[in-house]
Amino acid sequence: MITLPETLVTIAYLAAGILFIQSLGGLSKQESARRGNLFGMLGMALAVGVTAFGPHAGNYVVLIGALVIGGAIGAAMAARVEMTDMPQLVAMLHSFVGLAAVLVGFGGTLDLTNTLAGVEATIHAVETFIGVFVGAVTFTGSIVAFGKLQGLIGSKPLLLPARHLLNLAALVGCLFLGFQFVSAEHGAALQPLIVATVIASLLGIHLVMAIGGADMPVVVSMLNSYSGWAAAAAGFMLENDLLIITGALVGSSGAILSYIMCHAMNRSFLSVILGGFGADEGKAPAAGAQPAGEVKSITAEETAELLRDAKNVVVVPGYGMAVAQAQHPMYEVTKILRDKGANVRFAIHPVAGRLPGHMNVLLAEAKVPYDIVLEMEEINHDFPTTDVVIVIGANDIVNPGALDDPSSPIYGMPILEVWKAKSCIVMKRGMASGYAGVDNPLFYKDNTQMLFGDAKKMIDAVLAELKK
Repeated sequence: MITLPETLVTIAYLAAGILFIQSLGGLSKQESARRGNLFGMLGMALAVGVTAFGPHAGNYVVLIGALVIGGAIGAAMAARVEMTDMPQLVAMLHSFVGLAAVLVGFGGTLDLTNTLAGVEATIHAVETFIGVFVGAVTFTGSIVAFGKLQGLIGSKPLLLPARHLLNLAALVGCLFLGFQFVSAEHGAALQPLIVATVIASLLGIHLVMAIGGADMPVVVSMLNSYSGWAAAAAGFMLENDLLIITGALVGSSGAILSYIMCHAMNRSFLSVILGGFGADEGKAPAAGAQPAGEVKSITAEETAELLRDAKNVVVVPGYGMAVAQAQHPMYEVTKILRDKGANVRFAIHPVAGRLPGHMNVLLAEAKVPYDIVLEMEEINHDFPTTDVVIVIGANDIVNPGALDDPSSPIYGMPILEVWKAKSCIVMKRGMASGYAGVDNPLFYKDNTQMLFGDAKKMIDAVLAELKK
C-alpha cells in the first residue's frame, strides 16, 4: 500500500482544518449552509484518506472493513431518518464520539509498547483520564438525551434528593481516582480508570435525567460541545493534530451555541444543568396563574377566508409542525398568498423544536425562501401591524405568561409576541401543555382562535379552500 510522507500528511491536515473552519463559517447563514456542508464533507474525506495512508496506519484489512461497515450504516441512517427524528440522530452520534474517546483511552492504557516516562508519561496519563471522563459523561448523557427525545424516557426531570451533592461527590471521587491513575504504575492504572469510568457514566445519566424537556435544545448543543472536547482529548491521546483541531472547533462552537440558546431562554447555563426545567410531554397544564376566558375554535374554511383578506401574515412554526410534516403544504399556502400580494414571513424562535435550527432546516426542506425566514429579534416588533399570525404546533415560545406572570416557570423568557396581531390562529391537536408544563394564556385571548386537528390535514384543507 502507498504510504504518504509525514510532511504531506501535515499539509493535508492543515488544509482539512481550514475546510472545517470554512464549514462552520458557511453553516452560520442559511444562504451559505450548503456550501458549508460541502466544505465539511471535503475536509472529512481528506482527513480520513490521508490518515488511512499515513505513516502510522496499520492493518488495512481492519481499516477498510471498518470504513465500509461504518459508511454503510451511516448512509442508511442518514437516508432513512425523518426530519422529526434528526435531534435523536444527533444525540446518538454524540454518544458515538464519547464512546470512541473512552475506548481510545483504555486502548492507550492497555498498550504495553508505551515507552513514555517522566513528565511525558504524566501528561499523557492526565490527558487520557480527562478524555475517558469527558467521553463517558458524553456517552451516557447522549443516550439518555436520545431516550428523552425518542419518547422512551419521560421528559419530566428526575430530581433526586441532594442531587447537587451527589454530582459533587461524583466529581470529587473522579478527581481522587484521577490522581491515583496518574501516579500508578503502568500495570496498576487500569483499576482506578475503570471505577472512574463507571462513576462518570452514572454522572452523565444523572445530569441529563435531571434536565426537563423544555431545556432539551440546550442539552443537545451542550452534548455537542462535550463530544468536541472528547474528540480533542482523543486527539491528544493519539497525537493527532487534526483531531485536536476538529475537536476544539466542535467543542467551542457547541459551547457558544449553548450560551446563545440559554440567552434566548433568559437562563444561565448552570441553571439549565442544575435546574430540571420542564414536565412530562402532553400532561395537563399545572403551574402558573390560571388564565381567564373561553377558547374559541375556527374552521379551515374560516381560516382561509381570513388569509384571503390579510395583507401581512406571519407563520410561527413549532415542534408540532415537524411531527405533522406540515411545512410543505404551509409553503404552498404561502406561495398562493404571496402571489395575491400578501407579505408572508416565518418567525423563528431560537429554541423552537428540539434542536438548534430545527425549524430552519424543516423550512429549507420545503423550499421556503431564506429571505422570508426571520429570527425573533427581527420580527417581534412587526406583530402589531400583522393581520394574521398562524402558530403551528408551538406553545411555550408564544406564551404571554413569560412576560406578565411572575408565578410562571418560564417567566422572563423572551418569546414571540403573537397576540399583538389583529388575529392569531393556533393549530394544535388539543389543549395539552408544552414542555414547560404550563397553561398558555394565549389560547384564551379575544383575538385568538384555535384550529384543532392534525396540522398537515388542517393546512391541506386551508390550501384547498384557497385554491377554489
